[in-house]
Amino acid sequence: MKKTSLSILLALISWVAFAQQSLWGGQNIVSPEIHPDNRVTFRFFAPKAVKVQVTGDFLPPQKVESQYGKMDVPGVADLKEGEKGVWEYTTPEPLSSELYNYTFIVDGLKNVIDPNNVYVSRDVASLFNIFIIKGGCGDLYSVNKVPHGSVTQRWYNSPLLGYDRRITIYTPAGYETSGKRYPVLYLLHGMGGDEEAWITLGRTVQIMDNLIAEGKAKPMIVVMPNGNVDQEAAPGESSLGLVKPNMQLPRTMEGTMEATFPDIIKFVESNYRVEKKKSSRAIAGLSMGGYHSLHISKEYPNMFDYVGLFSAAIIPNDKVDSPIYKNMEEKLAKQFAKAPKLYWIAIGKTDFLYKANQDYRAMLDQHKYPYIYRESEGGHIWRNWRIYLSEFAPMLFQK
Repeated sequence: MKKTSLSILLALISWVAFAQQSLWGGQNIVSPEIHPDNRVTFRFFAPKAVKVQVTGDFLPPQKVESQYGKMDVPGVADLKEGEKGVWEYTTPEPLSSELYNYTFIVDGLKNVIDPNNVYVSRDVASLFNIFIIKGGCGDLYSVNKVPHGSVTQRWYNSPLLGYDRRITIYTPAGYETSGKRYPVLYLLHGMGGDEEAWITLGRTVQIMDNLIAEGKAKPMIVVMPNGNVDQEAAPGESSLGLVKPNMQLPRTMEGTMEATFPDIIKFVESNYRVEKKKSSRAIAGLSMGGYHSLHISKEYPNMFDYVGLFSAAIIPNDKVDSPIYKNMEEKLAKQFAKAPKLYWIAIGKTDFLYKANQDYRAMLDQHKYPYIYRESEGGHIWRNWRIYLSEFAPMLFQK
């Protein structure tokens, strides 16, 4: 009887230990560890591994060939195996203030998530860990002790598409009780993204809360639609179920998004306290979203007084045949004749779309259309787009 009781007790202790191990992740490892001097140590437990590496945007980029030409990709660094199978890598120099992402490569297996860092973001079909270095722009991307806005994910009906779609909307602190009407920024994502991209990857909520609290940006509503018209919503959030995200979606950059955009305007202006005038509307986007912003704003020249093109694609594919993209120079002439208050173009020096933007600017210069140009380091990356948003938003609705 005593043996049976002892067996039960041992089994119970074993079960409790297993439950606690599951609850706490099973590893008493700190990774990443941000040191007081802003050097960072990454650790990974892999006692049977032969080689462990870390890759992320905190490392110097590498050049690779792609269908778009040479592109920057994150660098790679080797971890060194230490005691008890824990591999380590410490950055040789302190990191500047920023939001960074990383994953591990274990014996050639890429995109391995750090099991000791629960902070994970999704970019299309890729997952990666994130961390923030404070003391600069990283503070802007952090949740600080300031008044906070609200984020809702609403469904709107698009009569032109014939189905309901989900949209993400940020309202500034005090919106619910102020009774005021607000200007609106329509903020568009890139290819493969969705209505969650600017919230998770772009840190829109943190950026807007902090800018508004500091008095650097006017309180505004930010509307983040899904630019893929064949999607009801982000992957896993629609009637399609838990499908794998995919960049190659039908009806991409072929005119339908631009043609149906008034459905979004109508929904917002029917359901939110907004100022329904050109001088209180802005549109901006990155990559494909910059492309949509360019063509939507020229297609509806009375709609937006503020336009932001972040690393924008410019010209449609040769196979695309849509009236939206025809007579481009004629439509731009009508748009600029109405004197938009701000036309803002920004791109990184090593972005694969740099030449396309250079050519577009030459055309604007030829016609003496006014715009502001911002050139940054780096390529086609979220680090740039977060910076662009933090610089663009304070310029809105000031005149």
